[in-house]
Amino acid sequence: MPAYIARRILLMIPTLLGILLISFAIVQFAPGGPVERIMAQLQGMDSSATGRFSGGASDIGSSQMQASDTGYRGAQGLDQKLVEELNRQFGFDKPAHERFIKMVGDYAAFDFGKSFFRDTPVLQLIKEKLPVSISLGLWMTLLSYAISIPLGIRKAVSDGTPFDTWTSAVVIIGYAIPSFLFAVLLVVVFAGGSFWQIFPLRGLTSENWQELSLLGKVADYFWHIALPVTAMAIGAFATSTFLTKNSFLDEIRKQYVQTARMKGLTERQVLYGHVFRNAMLIVIAGFPGAFIHAFFTGSLLIENIFTLDGLGLLSFESIVNRDYPVVFANLYIFSLLGLVVNLLSDLTYTWIDPRIDFETREV
Repeated sequence: MPAYIARRILLMIPTLLGILLISFAIVQFAPGGPVERIMAQLQGMDSSATGRFSGGASDIGSSQMQASDTGYRGAQGLDQKLVEELNRQFGFDKPAHERFIKMVGDYAAFDFGKSFFRDTPVLQLIKEKLPVSISLGLWMTLLSYAISIPLGIRKAVSDGTPFDTWTSAVVIIGYAIPSFLFAVLLVVVFAGGSFWQIFPLRGLTSENWQELSLLGKVADYFWHIALPVTAMAIGAFATSTFLTKNSFLDEIRKQYVQTARMKGLTERQVLYGHVFRNAMLIVIAGFPGAFIHAFFTGSLLIENIFTLDGLGLLSFESIVNRDYPVVFANLYIFSLLGLVVNLLSDLTYTWIDPRIDFETREV
């Protein structure tokens, strides 16, 4: 096992380099950039989706505008020295390969620099937004597993019955509906859109949260996350439901189950005393990956719809505003955690079933 872990860790290095290289190359050819955004601001043509720029490189443009007699330079063009200064501050005065090598070296030491437009260290930004995304990802994963495992077991036991048929139809329909569309429906119906104003639309807590009792704080927290977690979980449990069902069906049809029945054990004893551990192997081992998937991808649009200030909203704003340090830092951290979680999933297999040995397998 140590040799297998070492091989997997070593393979993470070229994988991360490849991800960064491809992303960096795409950015070089993508239209627009931080310099162009500052120029658009100076010329009065800024179309920022967020309008949250503060400090950083935009201070250069602000000082230049204040020094200008007209205050508006839309038809005059920009001073070449200003453009060169912007390029220098953003680091674009150096060749692309030098910038990439420097970025790789900094990222190896987890030095992600500062946001272009927020004048805040990128790592600090991520730490500030992390609790919101963790809350959504954790509760969504727990909720989806709490639904999918009992439902999958029941479907396996009732395979081919009307219950199995109509629940499959419901699960497939839920899986087919994008989570953001379901989120919009929940907002329209339950968050003051067109019908009822039952749930709040923004934030994880109320403004008076600190003044509430302990029980009141817990209730307020779950009141705020009810809609976003429901929207994320509606289609998330489909895969794990069918995975649980098929895993149980495979185990139920094996010879040791028939032997246990012939010994006089009840169906409940057979199901939970013999089948459960073997059937749940693949489901439990996939829990870390399911959490990371929900944590990194499922919350992006949901956080925007419900105005939750987490990593999803931060990533969206950074992409729109061409805040490359934040974009690449999120990409690097998410990719690294994804690779680590894949390794942890394999180790979970061996922990649940010691008969599995990855040492004899090629990576």
